[in-house]
Amino acid sequence: MDVKLLEAFRAVVDHRSVTAAAAAMGVTQPAVSAQIVRLEDSVGFQLFDRAGGRLKPTAEGLLFYAEASRVLGEVDRLQAATAQIREGQSGRLVIASHPSASISLLPGLVAEFLAGRPEVSVRLVSRHSDVVSQLLPSESFDIGIAELPIDDAQVKVVRYEMRCVAILPPRHPRAGHRVLTPKLLADHPMVMPARSHQVPSRILGTFAAAGQPLNPVVEAEFFASLCGLVAAGAGWSIVDPLSAESFAHLGLVVRPFEPAIVYEIGAFHRRDREPSVLAAAFLDLLDAKLKK
Repeated sequence: MDVKLLEAFRAVVDHRSVTAAAAAMGVTQPAVSAQIVRLEDSVGFQLFDRAGGRLKPTAEGLLFYAEASRVLGEVDRLQAATAQIREGQSGRLVIASHPSASISLLPGLVAEFLAGRPEVSVRLVSRHSDVVSQLLPSESFDIGIAELPIDDAQVKVVRYEMRCVAILPPRHPRAGHRVLTPKLLADHPMVMPARSHQVPSRILGTFAAAGQPLNPVVEAEFFASLCGLVAAGAGWSIVDPLSAESFAHLGLVVRPFEPAIVYEIGAFHRRDREPSVLAAAFLDLLDAKLKK
């Protein structure tokens, strides 16, 4: 059944005349009259009594009006939902991420993303980087975020680099230096990232190249744990700048580290399908954040 015929019928009943209905709809009076005739032919019964130049709904017409109003209400809701989906204002976004991004990057970014999207929901799944890259090709995840390297056979990857920073506990003897180096930190107790990540090997290589010894006293898996341990006075460490920023409230002393130790992550989605409007909008927001 043509929705436009139902809209014309509802308008005539609501405005109590074809003339007023035509004016409200922005069409001609003959066009509305023709639509009513077509609708009556379609339903097989008379919708209006025509007397004295006016239309009065029949008993059947009133029953049909109630059903037509309900259907048109659903159509209106469908059109509104369609617009929200098209504009990225409705739906569900699932993000699979490695723990560092889940803790330091995504909370603020997701809150910003949802601020203007009351009809959108987000689910965060936190897994190790190698697990995230294996999970994403399934139908359950829209976006993946993980440490590099990432096998891009099944996913499209945007790669990001950030320079790591040195973090020190308050009142550390090297806190007065504006830039920290292997020579300045040699032999001082260190909190080392777990060897399963990309950063530890780069730290070891940097200190070895400088001919300076390391003194790791604690090893921790997550950057968040490193920040907590440093704040508690266990030693100094090297972390990504987002983690250092997130945990600055613990009183961490954050300093540039030379030579540069680069931390690399990637944001990715399925290669065989374009991201949804929601996913594309979030990827744009993530890109703007990481390219600052």
